[in-house]
Amino acid sequence: MQAQRITIALIDHSAGFETSPDRVRLSDLADFSTDVAAFFRGDGKEVDTKTLEVAIRKGSLAIESMPLSAAPRLFGDLSALLVTELLDGVDAKRREVMERWQRAARQTRQLAYRITASFLERPILIDSESDYHSDDADQWVQVERYIRGEIQDLGGATKANAHVKLPDGRTLKVTTERNVLKDDTVNRLYKVAMLRIKADYNVVTRDLRNARLVEFVEYAPKVDEDELARLMRRGATAWKDVPDATAWVDELRGGTH
Repeated sequence: MQAQRITIALIDHSAGFETSPDRVRLSDLADFSTDVAAFFRGDGKEVDTKTLEVAIRKGSLAIESMPLSAAPRLFGDLSALLVTELLDGVDAKRREVMERWQRAARQTRQLAYRITASFLERPILIDSESDYHSDDADQWVQVERYIRGEIQDLGGATKANAHVKLPDGRTLKVTTERNVLKDDTVNRLYKVAMLRIKADYNVVTRDLRNARLVEFVEYAPKVDEDELARLMRRGATAWKDVPDATAWVDELRGGTH
């Protein structure tokens, strides 16, 4: 696919005037630009929003990207949104943004969002009449569990968090209180750690979200050589009168097969 310009528009008359590049509430502008950046970037971060150039257009207030050529998941998600309002197959971060926009549009009928691109047959419109949703939206439960992974980032200027690379290759963002990191005396960066977390767990997809760090758990498994030797001596004593251990076990199981 050729490089594509993608335009995401905020259509809003709820303030008593039409939101436009000439007049917009500051909080609305901040929230909208944050959502647009998250939508472009996606959970896989295939679009680098730090270097992405955009243009601000009318209609009402629209953010238009410069041509994008290396974002196949983004293009695929947009094409899918024309076919179905079911969000289960959409990138997780884009799904969150779509669900947030859908809730806002239902609460305020004068609010809508529109996504356009030349490769789309028609605009994607999120308004009070649309029904973008996930089938698994109600399958989230709160859990407390232990996870193990490599700490790839730790800290944060405004919000304390840790980015943990899990054994399956995925990265989980875990938020925490600043004092938890401040009081921790162990250098954990780029090392494997065990964490006790609280999170939302999806019983269908097995995904975790809104993970919060409770504590780091010291995890240093090692073999106690003395204890192992003691157990081996006990085993040898217990089995000394059994000439063929394999035959004895087979007999307990009801004979050989």
